[in-house]
Amino acid sequence: MKLKKPSVPSSLLCAVPPCLSRTRLPYRAIPRRVRVSSSTFVNAKLVALRDSPVNLHIYCSMAGTDKRRSRHHEESPTKPNKKKKGSRNPEKNLLVSLHSCSKSKDLSAALALYDGAITSTDIRLSQQHFQSLLYLCSASISDPSLQTLAIDRGFEIFDRMVSSGISPNESSVTAVARLAAAKGDGDYAFKLVKDIVAVGGVSVPRLRTYSPALLCFCESMHAEKAYEVEDHMDASGIVLEEPEISALLKVSAVTGREKKVYRYLHKLRECVGCVSEETSKIIEKWFCGEKASEVCDKGISSDIELLRAAVLKNGGGWHGLGWVGEGKWIVTKGSVSPAGKCLSCGEHLACVDTNELETENFVDSLVGLAMERKAKMNSCEPMADFSEFQEWLEKHGDYEAILDGANIGLYQQNFADGGFSLPQLEAVVKELYKISGNKKQPLILLHKKRVSALLDNPNHRSLVEEWINNNVLYATPPGSNDDWYWLYAAAKLKCLLVTNDEMRDHIFELLSSSFFQKWKERHQVRFTFVKGCLKLEMPPPFSVVIQESEKGSWHVPITCQNNEESLRSWICITRQSV
Repeated sequence: MKLKKPSVPSSLLCAVPPCLSRTRLPYRAIPRRVRVSSSTFVNAKLVALRDSPVNLHIYCSMAGTDKRRSRHHEESPTKPNKKKKGSRNPEKNLLVSLHSCSKSKDLSAALALYDGAITSTDIRLSQQHFQSLLYLCSASISDPSLQTLAIDRGFEIFDRMVSSGISPNESSVTAVARLAAAKGDGDYAFKLVKDIVAVGGVSVPRLRTYSPALLCFCESMHAEKAYEVEDHMDASGIVLEEPEISALLKVSAVTGREKKVYRYLHKLRECVGCVSEETSKIIEKWFCGEKASEVCDKGISSDIELLRAAVLKNGGGWHGLGWVGEGKWIVTKGSVSPAGKCLSCGEHLACVDTNELETENFVDSLVGLAMERKAKMNSCEPMADFSEFQEWLEKHGDYEAILDGANIGLYQQNFADGGFSLPQLEAVVKELYKISGNKKQPLILLHKKRVSALLDNPNHRSLVEEWINNNVLYATPPGSNDDWYWLYAAAKLKCLLVTNDEMRDHIFELLSSSFFQKWKERHQVRFTFVKGCLKLEMPPPFSVVIQESEKGSWHVPITCQNNEESLRSWICITRQSV
């Protein structure tokens, strides 16, 4: 039944008597509640519906509720029933305000919010509140005008956090460790990290957690304490980066610990490669000092064969046996030619390869993964096919380059009439034979199905048969992944690998990423064809890393803008006796 519209805008919910709900049609269509004016009928007792003898009682107690609903409806017409955001959550409002202070680096405002919160009975501070405050305090210590305030209030906040029964997480510990280091209290900064390690759980320390204590000890020249922090980091599996290694190098140099200096120079070589200007100055200062001129490991200096064998075993570029030579060091800054010749001393820099142990582990991991895959694919013939290839390679493995045949033959063939291009593969074979110093043919790895298709083509049969007869082509068996074969061959023979494959497949993720990147840089040859002309991109002739020669000299690359090699400076360090 249609109701007569009220003549006023606001409304009140009126309760319909139970008798109306039991009334037969036409009243069945009438709702139990209908809207009528609240302002007109607040004190009324009855209201009549048109064409209906039934009376609806209006409850005055609903008037206040209706006023609140009407007011909220006018304020938020699109979402009349939604509460104002955060109106009943003071903790959340405080956290949002603290985050805002962090973004604007407003320490004073954040501390005012904190002081208000701890005196309020409506707010209970959580780990997030304390974490936000501690972060802002630690971020403010770089400002001399705020440093004292940040340190004092930061420790006060941390004490309240702990006394409240809230366990500090890694982020909070890092912030307080930075405050302690800024105060010069490296012992307390280190204690915080040791405590979090002892407790265990989800909070695991990171490099940034250890760094304040380590750098604090290094700056205060407490070398032994700095070494203790490093040992603790090593036990936790934390890898040092340049700022930490540089600090350890400096404290070792200043305190005259020549063996530690030697160790951290090699740490820089392993973990950093090119050093910053700041680190280069520390290195120069050491080699120009009186203590450096006195260091000499006489037992190895005269054993040239031992030094050469160590360099070869390590993959070139370093021997790691100790200080070689006698007398003062000659330190100059210069550059290196595109071919790798130092323009200061004339020594040729090495293209550093992986060492024997790394390479052996790499090869073993490839064999294991390949065999595991084969076993899963064909449990009736486990590992037979790959073992056959290993035996074949042992017998014929005198190659200087391995070719990813499919990658070369299918290069730029994604057009209508495109297909496997044997001429492209032949061009690469001829070019590698031409540039080979020993005039050796490369080895092509190609799937058996592809080889069979080439043999069925009369135009290709003669060349393919020649390659097979000369052991230039090996057909990988059905069901196998030829990636395993060409990667294994290149790693086992320590030779070049010609492919544009970026090797980002999930199978390569199982290999050590840092090692694999170093290996690719040394062994991968990329290629392109421009208007049918082949161009090979060979590995660089030398490695841009710290190098130590068998003669005892050192060459240190310095970071340059955009890694432009022609603009890069090198520190050349030689000895008068060399």
